[in-house]
Amino acid sequence: MALPPPAPLLLRLLLLLGVLRPLWGNLVFIPAFIRMTSPVVSASLVGGTEDVTVSLALLQDKEGLLPVPACGLLTNETGDWSLTVTPTVNALDVTVRWKRGQQRCSSNETGSFSESPCMVQTLLVSASRNSSCLAHLLIRVEIYANSSLAHNASENVTVIPNQVYQPLGPCPCNLTAGACDIRCCCDQECSSALTELFREACFTGAFGGDVSPESEHQCSVQGRRGAPGWSPLLCVQSSPANSPFLGYFYHGSVSSRQRSSFEVHLHTDLRDFSDFGYKQGDPIMTADKAYLTIPQVSLAGQCTQNAPVAFLQNFDVRCTTNLEVYQEQDGIINAEIKSGAVGGIVTPKVIYEEAADPDKYITRTETLLSNESASRNVIVEEHYIFRWNNNTISEINVKIIRAEINAHQKGIVTQRFTVKFLSYNSGDEEEFSGNPGYQLGKPVRALNTNRRNETTLHLWQSGNLAGRGLCTKATFKPILFGEDALSGCLLEVGIRENCTRLRDNAVELLDSLIRATHVATRGNSDYNDPGDGWLEIIRADFPDRGADPPVSVSGICVDIPARLHIRILISDAGAVEGITQQEILGVETRFSTVNWQFQCGLTCEDKADLFPVSASVQFIKIPAQLPRPLTRFQINFTEYDCNRNDVCWPQLLYPLTQYYQGEPYSQCVAKGLLLVSFFILAVFLSNPWARTCKA
Repeated sequence: MALPPPAPLLLRLLLLLGVLRPLWGNLVFIPAFIRMTSPVVSASLVGGTEDVTVSLALLQDKEGLLPVPACGLLTNETGDWSLTVTPTVNALDVTVRWKRGQQRCSSNETGSFSESPCMVQTLLVSASRNSSCLAHLLIRVEIYANSSLAHNASENVTVIPNQVYQPLGPCPCNLTAGACDIRCCCDQECSSALTELFREACFTGAFGGDVSPESEHQCSVQGRRGAPGWSPLLCVQSSPANSPFLGYFYHGSVSSRQRSSFEVHLHTDLRDFSDFGYKQGDPIMTADKAYLTIPQVSLAGQCTQNAPVAFLQNFDVRCTTNLEVYQEQDGIINAEIKSGAVGGIVTPKVIYEEAADPDKYITRTETLLSNESASRNVIVEEHYIFRWNNNTISEINVKIIRAEINAHQKGIVTQRFTVKFLSYNSGDEEEFSGNPGYQLGKPVRALNTNRRNETTLHLWQSGNLAGRGLCTKATFKPILFGEDALSGCLLEVGIRENCTRLRDNAVELLDSLIRATHVATRGNSDYNDPGDGWLEIIRADFPDRGADPPVSVSGICVDIPARLHIRILISDAGAVEGITQQEILGVETRFSTVNWQFQCGLTCEDKADLFPVSASVQFIKIPAQLPRPLTRFQINFTEYDCNRNDVCWPQLLYPLTQYYQGEPYSQCVAKGLLLVSFFILAVFLSNPWARTCKA
């Protein structure tokens, strides 16, 4: 909206005065003119601001002319405006606010978007001293109805659409509710006339509303982009509704609504196929048509109390619970388990044991002054053994370890839950880690030729909060094949600690993890036959516990073993029925030393310090043979390289190549020959071949 003819002259005069007055040391508004498009504007009054009065006046246009600025020209129509003056260092901050602008511009009379402003006024802010005008600030008010500040936020609950059928945000650039967003062509609140003003400058991509672009594999897209001549044979003909950008893929012409995850868990009629036998990974069902649940650790690292037990899947987890909220669950104690046969029921056999050392599982946060109150039992360990026969369960044995504590005891309890599936005809012999090669996630088999009680290598159990992470309270876990790991614990050390004793204690702690002398090459090596694929552990840089360490001063010890590195070399040793078999080629252990110094605060008090020791295991895969060199054809014709292109012609007959390991090679060849015979038979029975024979 253009200013009247005299207004530009007045504006130039005010701007000129605003530039020159700071040079004279007089009062001046910075800036001297403001075009106001929002309900609040601010300016600064600089110069000699002592005993200065700031006033606000509304200037009335009379036949397109503005009156001459004067001080004290206050009118009764300034009730919609408020003036706030805040003193600062050598200046005054002046704020002009429109008090009733939101209600006026959000009325239905202005519509969702209007080309003309809903408020057009001219304000004059004057600074005076003793009724003498010293400075002026001219404000031109032009406020439109589509200002984001002129709309009240809605308190209605946002309805999230089902992402199976439509994207969650179909128009991300639509940022203002009830108003048109400039350059947002997908905004339904923009009129056609407004959209034409910025149609050539619309936002592109997902922000501009293209949230479900067509896939490049669509035949229609490849036809527009000039795809190769063979693209019609491999392109995809699909409806635009079949979008991989949605939450689920489109199923057929009409997609049925998928149940959400929480509705599935709340549904009482669970899918039960256990009467036809269990498959690996199927949840074990009870006679009440419910899942058998045992606490397990989720992918996020948290314990889930009602996690279903899967058939033929072992686990060993630890969960921590606050004693104040601890509640004992029935679990499997009173449950009847479906065996997997029609009408078959298995009743678990439960035995109870008392924990010998309850402090091993409980971290006390408060010391009780009296032990005369009642006691209660807390379950600290639950061990489940399932005996299976084909696809059924024949026997369930449960051992529950309880600890008796004070009824008002506060602290954290660490519980252990183990599930193991054993064959019905297996005895008490040790379970293999593979047959013949190792399986991923199985314990590494170890042997001590001097003592026959060592069966694996160990690490400290991480996540056990009992004992504050001290080595004296730490528990062990086996080293699992193919899984790199790092664990540690804390050793209490005093300021007057003897360095020789500290060195011996650290060596003894780290050496307790590898008491074995040999490891098994295969997962089924016989413990009773040392010649059945057993490799001696190479101990590099093993510290001599009898040697004297360098001279140390009080509170400082040098060359203290602090970390044990375990490196295990593995490789592929062939395949059995298409499954790759892996074996161990060697194991090396190495110690790392650090210089320890007692950590003092403001004063060195005679209290225990914590010295961390750790152990790491790393699996290093060695290729069984050197990689095959590239042929001249592979070097020159890179378009046939499967690692560089989407189309892989060399793997056109992939099931018949050496890369396919889903089935034994003999079965693949047999199925391939069967398909070839069908093709030859079809050719002989076809019409062209019959006409050729008749001719």
